[in-house]
Amino acid sequence: MIVVRLALQSLRNRWITVLLTILAISVSVMLLLGVEKVRSGARDSFAGTVSGADLVVGARSGAMQLLLYSVFRIGNATNNVTWRSYEDIVSRPGVAWSIPLSLGDSHRGFRVIGTTLDYFEHFRYRDGQALKFAAGAPFDDLFDAVLGSDVASQLGYATGDKIVIAHGVGSLGPQHDDLPFRVCGILARTGTPVDKSLHVSLKAIEAIHVDWRSGSRIPGQHTPADRLRQMSLPPKAITAAVIGLKSRLQVIGFQRSINEYRAEPLSAVLPGVALQEMWTLVGTAETALLGVSAMVVVTSMLGLSAMILSTLNERRREIAILRSLGARPLAVASLLVGEATLLTVTGIAIGTAALYAVLFIARPFVDKQFGIDIGVQPPSANDALLLSAILIGGVLAGFLPAYRAYRMSIASGMMVRT
Repeated sequence: MIVVRLALQSLRNRWITVLLTILAISVSVMLLLGVEKVRSGARDSFAGTVSGADLVVGARSGAMQLLLYSVFRIGNATNNVTWRSYEDIVSRPGVAWSIPLSLGDSHRGFRVIGTTLDYFEHFRYRDGQALKFAAGAPFDDLFDAVLGSDVASQLGYATGDKIVIAHGVGSLGPQHDDLPFRVCGILARTGTPVDKSLHVSLKAIEAIHVDWRSGSRIPGQHTPADRLRQMSLPPKAITAAVIGLKSRLQVIGFQRSINEYRAEPLSAVLPGVALQEMWTLVGTAETALLGVSAMVVVTSMLGLSAMILSTLNERRREIAILRSLGARPLAVASLLVGEATLLTVTGIAIGTAALYAVLFIARPFVDKQFGIDIGVQPPSANDALLLSAILIGGVLAGFLPAYRAYRMSIASGMMVRT
């Protein structure tokens, strides 16, 4: 008991150094666990961009490219899917629902998505959540548009406002200014690319291009909006389609039949498999980031060992007194290991608590700005493994000072001048 009291008194006498050491350990714990939380949150958020979909169908291309432009609105399609092929595919008995998607136009940097009312009925994200409207309702008129939450908030739109769609994805492209759209609805926030999209009907996409050929307006030709409303305007082609099947057992066979479709070259990908391929591709960057975080932890452990070693020479008299009171060399060595362990445990506790406090505060901001939902759940098994590794590192950091103290004799401590 005397030994423990002396050890605590020793730590109290060095409180500034002790606090700095605990701070270094806490920051390293926050960094390592924070990187892991962001990594897992990013994966879950990307995986939750589309939920419940069995296949994504598009023109023949790579799986990741098809997923990126159809789901994440990144890049462009190599070709389109004819409407006849789409109707043939979705009319098969195994199809439960389908969502056609037509991309190509934009509005002030945001993608315009041509689709049907099935989009608002069947699209799911993050564990099967359905799309909800923060204001208004789905499009009803030919020139109605439904905005994602980011589009509405960043551009300051409200229901009833008029917007003009640009031809193509460039911000300086030609405008369909003769056929403005009315904002009929604004979707609630989802934390997915839906928030950065404008949604119109497939018929509207055809309508605004009636007077266009090869990406340019036909000189002197203008079809009034009222006349366009009376025209049938069936879609000629779409960019991609999201398909849900009646049975998951049909997925592989259905995918094979689309990949071997004879009418035109098509590709069908499983969203989960394509996402896994994408994460495999970026896995090197994840590993490098975790490696940097691990090196910060190692640095803090070395700092812990250096702190105890640097004060060891000043504590020679203290160690000599302990030995003279009957403490064995092994007990003195265990005392230093215990100090290192105590500092590590304290640093882990403070770092973990501070991380969760930061996550709780920053979670809404990160979700809004980056679409990443960082869950504030209790530490997972992987987190416990990382914390255990840090604890073991802290214990090992005390071994070198402990060995030095173990080799000290009582006489060497009594000879130290005060």
